[in-house]
Amino acid sequence: MQDEYDLYKARTLETDKIFSPSFCLAKWYHANIYFQTGETHSCYHPAPHKINARHIKKDPASLHNTSEKKLERKQMLSGARPPGCQYCWNIEDLDKGLISDRQIRTGSIYQQDRIDEIKNNPYDFNVAPEYIELSFSNLCNFKCGYCHPKASSRYYNEIKEFGPYKQSKNHRCDINWFKIYEEENNPYLEAWWKWWPELKKNLRILRITGGEPLIQKSTYRLLDFIKETPSPELELNINSNLGSRNEIISSFCEKIEDLTANKKIKSFKLFTSIDTWGPQAEYIRTGLRLALFEDNLKHYLTKTTSPLTLMITFNIFSVVNFSELLNKILEWRKEFQSDNPNDFHRIRFDISYLKEPLQYDINILPKVEFLKYMDQHLEFIKANTDDASKDKFSFMEYQSYLRVYEYMKSTEY
Repeated sequence: MQDEYDLYKARTLETDKIFSPSFCLAKWYHANIYFQTGETHSCYHPAPHKINARHIKKDPASLHNTSEKKLERKQMLSGARPPGCQYCWNIEDLDKGLISDRQIRTGSIYQQDRIDEIKNNPYDFNVAPEYIELSFSNLCNFKCGYCHPKASSRYYNEIKEFGPYKQSKNHRCDINWFKIYEEENNPYLEAWWKWWPELKKNLRILRITGGEPLIQKSTYRLLDFIKETPSPELELNINSNLGSRNEIISSFCEKIEDLTANKKIKSFKLFTSIDTWGPQAEYIRTGLRLALFEDNLKHYLTKTTSPLTLMITFNIFSVVNFSELLNKILEWRKEFQSDNPNDFHRIRFDISYLKEPLQYDINILPKVEFLKYMDQHLEFIKANTDDASKDKFSFMEYQSYLRVYEYMKSTEY
């Protein structure tokens, strides 16, 4: 919404003045942790780095507070731009009033006590994160074209059997340079369960990603733990490809509705990935069957009272018929509306542009031929944007498409 956009911009301007124009609160209070490889970063744009296995034995909080993150925090406080954060610098340097993920993340978790904590401590102090996104395992039933064997067991096993794909530079898909830890006998997971009792006291958002969380044992171990030892201040989020059997989705929905109805968590959100609609969608996400996806999506929206967000990774297969997905979103919004004023749009979406592998980058397409489709989608979103309507697009959603549009329009290889 326009108010949300203005708030995030204003809060970021404030932190820019207090610290520096490269400051991002996520570097302190967000953590992404991949237990299958023992890696972390603070959002999914920079490449993840290895967690020191010796450090977590002494202090499990080192799952987040790594030496590399502390160095990047120091850089941000001095006004330097950590190179891993180039995704946001690309957006901000376009200078078109667009909003970057740095501004969204900083604006969404801005609190005075967090600002004061950073101001009053050395750059290398250990932070208790407000938001954690984690991956218990790479076990997955999909093999998406832009994914990686670190995040998909199907991808990993195919490469193990047939050898690696020949990819463009900077996107290694061989499997000889990293180790995959199973859910059992994983030292990083052991550190997580040791950290959890203390961590859960202040944690506000926990998001489980994959692989595919709905087919992983640790997901259900955590849900059972929360059922027995509630976290009433916790917002729980889970990423799912919604490609599992109907029985799995049905059982999962029952567990989630139990946690929310009995206030064992504060709230729940489901995130699911879809990049376009039609055969292109199934091609880019191997394993996706749109009929099953839509059936599972509607089952979730029928059997729970919780919201759903579509994560759209905009790539070359999104460009031509993206409006078909936009029409689907409007259709679902009319059918599934929430009575909860905090969930004005029960079905939401966010769009990010794909960075790698380069063969899926929208900027390899001829601009003269393909920008006309981008123009059509932009006009469709503009014509259907209304912050006051539950079955229209929001201003923030319009902005998320606009930044991808401007990125394609302004970038030349």
